[in-house]
Amino acid sequence: MTTLETRLTPELQMAIDSLGQNLLASEPFIAYDQAQARFKADAYARTLLERLSAAQADMRRRQANGGVTQADIDQLRALQREVQSSRAIMDYAAAQQAAIAYLREINLEIGQLLGMDFAALAGRSSC
Repeated sequence: MTTLETRLTPELQMAIDSLGQNLLASEPFIAYDQAQARFKADAYARTLLERLSAAQADMRRRQANGGVTQADIDQLRALQREVQSSRAIMDYAAAQQAAIAYLREINLEIGQLLGMDFAALAGRSSC
């Protein structure tokens, strides 16, 4: 197996490093880091999400076997409402979406400067 080695110019490497530092210092990423820390510190919120994930997986299994009851659906909806009432979870999800939207804007800007959709090309990478 051969390895393709790519060497970046010092200028390009500095630009990449600067972009990374600026992204991490941006408002959406700072808000995401803070929301993530609050979520991680909230054991109840983490447990709620774990319960929801397990309940959703169980529901998918039951649907595949044709065994979903109205009580199952009601129980899942109640758990979903409980998750939605958790400020830590909702803040974390909102901050995550804001950070993703910000990255999409950055990708669009870079793509426009390059005259191509580089993010789509990077997304197809096998790395």
